[in-house]
Amino acid sequence: MKKILLAATAFVYFMGSYAHEGMWMLPDLKEQNAVAMYELGLQVPIDSIYSPNGISIKDAVVHFGGGCTGEIISSEGLILTNHHCGYSYIQQHSSVKHDYLTDGFWAMSREQELPCKDLTVTFIDQILDVTSYVQDRLKKDEDPEGLNYLSPKYLKTVADKFAKENKVELTPATVLELKAFYGGNKYYLFIKTVYKDIRMVGAPPSSIGKFGADTDNWMWPRQTGDFSMFRIYADKNGKSAEYSKDNVPLKVKKYFKLNISGVKEKDYVMTMGFPGSNWRYMISDEVEERMQTTNFARDTIRGVRQTVMMEEMQKDPAVRIQYASKYASSANYWKNAIGMNEGLVRLKVLDTKKAQQEKLLAFGKSHNDDSYQKAFDLIRKIVAQRRDAMYHQQILTEALSRGTEFAKVPSTSALLNALKSKDKEKINTEKEALIKAADKYFDKDYNPAVDRKVSKEMLKVYAALIPEGKRISIFSIIKDRFKGNTSAFVDACFDNSIFGSKENFNKFIEKPSIYKIEKDWMVLYGISVVNGLEQTASEMKEINKAYDAAHKTWVKGMMDMKKSEGQAVYPDANSTLRLTYGQVLPYEPADGAVYNYYTTLKGVMQKEDPNNFEFVVPAKLKELYNNKDFGRYAMKNGEMPVCFIVNTDNTGGNSGSPVFNGKGELIGTAFDRNYEGLTGDIAFRPSSQRAAVVDIRYTLFIIDKFAGASHLIKEMTINE
Repeated sequence: MKKILLAATAFVYFMGSYAHEGMWMLPDLKEQNAVAMYELGLQVPIDSIYSPNGISIKDAVVHFGGGCTGEIISSEGLILTNHHCGYSYIQQHSSVKHDYLTDGFWAMSREQELPCKDLTVTFIDQILDVTSYVQDRLKKDEDPEGLNYLSPKYLKTVADKFAKENKVELTPATVLELKAFYGGNKYYLFIKTVYKDIRMVGAPPSSIGKFGADTDNWMWPRQTGDFSMFRIYADKNGKSAEYSKDNVPLKVKKYFKLNISGVKEKDYVMTMGFPGSNWRYMISDEVEERMQTTNFARDTIRGVRQTVMMEEMQKDPAVRIQYASKYASSANYWKNAIGMNEGLVRLKVLDTKKAQQEKLLAFGKSHNDDSYQKAFDLIRKIVAQRRDAMYHQQILTEALSRGTEFAKVPSTSALLNALKSKDKEKINTEKEALIKAADKYFDKDYNPAVDRKVSKEMLKVYAALIPEGKRISIFSIIKDRFKGNTSAFVDACFDNSIFGSKENFNKFIEKPSIYKIEKDWMVLYGISVVNGLEQTASEMKEINKAYDAAHKTWVKGMMDMKKSEGQAVYPDANSTLRLTYGQVLPYEPADGAVYNYYTTLKGVMQKEDPNNFEFVVPAKLKELYNNKDFGRYAMKNGEMPVCFIVNTDNTGGNSGSPVFNGKGELIGTAFDRNYEGLTGDIAFRPSSQRAAVVDIRYTLFIIDKFAGASHLIKEMTINE
């Protein structure tokens, strides 16, 4: 009987997760996923992946910069991540004279490794299920019916109290992060250590690290070497410290062995990383809302902004370096929004969502529980009520808040108050503070001439999408003083405003006045944009409180229904550490078309276009290809592998995630998803969703044969 029950359990869990959907919490792996993982090909104990009290794979996966993932690949803190994750830091060190974006960068000694301002790397030390503790605290809360169960501020106080009561060891580098999961039905506390002295070690030229650029972004097949390398430094005692020339490479407690034996179809793989956001528990009305607000705004507005930026970037190498990271960041989710909307329609995801919600409503009725029906009805009502405010908020965010850089001019309110007080000491203090803020505003990556051109287009787009009576207040001034001419208003801003240029600011700060601040167009514009965002948020505040409560009930229903069917359950992504697993698999994007599971250097040569910056191939790479000088990194058939695809469940934030084989060895670095799978943030489609991975053999080939940085290869442990 025990054997029969074991077999039945294995069947249920395997069938519940065979499609490899799910971004799994590490503490749940042993109970929920172990059977399926072993069935697929896992060859190491689950405890070697995650162990609450021992060293495991978890201990060499880091949160890179807060938005990507990285992995430790040497005993001395060497980090591998994506080129696009390191892009802003590569740009940070680039200039026309030292154009590391174009030429690449390789530190041939520790002394040449470059410190990266504001870059952090975070280790996850412990993951604790504190659901019962949080729920007990919420029962004692002054507002038990309020929204403290989702409030980061409130949860921080609970985390601090838990740490004190349980004598959690805290250091200056320790960060406690308590987060809600499943809409507030469960809570995990993450105890983390943050390192602040991170240095750039190596990056291929963009012609390798960003090969294909926007054209190939979110597409398969891909042939891009999307990787970069950094190193963690600490003080002489191995403790986190601010940058110092006396700091030394961190001696880590865990790093990954690399395997260059290659992959084949149906091989087991797993990925660990920090997926940012997805929305698997949405109802169909919310999916439509997403399509018509967020995705519509990104599609419609970012394309206009990017066209202007690209025109300016192609005219001037200095501007190209200044705006490279801004452009790449904008373009990434512009194309994502387009692909997601196309896929949601093509794959009839609304029908899928409707079927799911009808199933849950029926489940509730069968258990004489009307709470799910009430939650569903309320969510639908709220989505309808907030639509106009949500639409305006997204248009305002994309066009004016994000689209016009001068919307974020430094605040002059403190200096204004000081001037009104006529207190000379206060005035001098606030002048100094504003000078520092202005220096930060007019940094090396800001170009007023580019912002002027972009802003003219952004104000036009906003005015075209938002009716006159609903626009933010600055448009009344534009109508009265500039006869509705938004371009004339922008010109007046840059010609006359305090922050229109560094020269304007210097002239103002020599003799600041109340009048100049109160009548300044840029200052008024920035205030108007902020007020507009606050107004749209205010319009949705109360109904969103009701939404959060209804969503919590709806998600609980989904959890209950899945558990009743013997299915494993996972929460939506929220930038916390997760594991996904699956296989190396090809796919069929359309009838009669089949995409292989890997690409080679041959594809780079086939795509080469010396007249298109996206598809330029470096001469050294062509030389290596023509000579078949691939070293030990070639496939058995003599070709040089570049990328491969897997059917693991990835999303934004997984960029840079390590991809492992069944032995827990590093075989690649995840960097993208495929166009046909962009609906996966809302509904996972096992037949079409794939994650793209840089083959570790290509990474090592570029480091070794292309860059000649063999000292880095010697630092790693490589299995063949």
